[in-house]
Amino acid sequence: MVSRKLAEPSPSTVARANRKRLAHEEGARAMADFEQRATAIRKNMARLRELREAKEAQEAVALAALPDVSKRRKPPSR
Repeated sequence: MVSRKLAEPSPSTVARANRKRLAHEEGARAMADFEQRATAIRKNMARLRELREAKEAQEAVALAALPDVSKRRKPPSR
């Protein structure tokens, strides 16, 4: 059996190669888009975490400044 190599690829071979190339390019674009969105989500989560922690710290300071009502005793009623 002698294998022969064609000088020009068949139209189906060219079409298959084009489909593979386009799929590869689309996959690369999709991965880049995914990474970009993931980065944006992580940045937003970090920003929101900082805001929440600052609010909680501010609330803790405000609670510490209030007088402790539970230690006060009511005068006995007669």
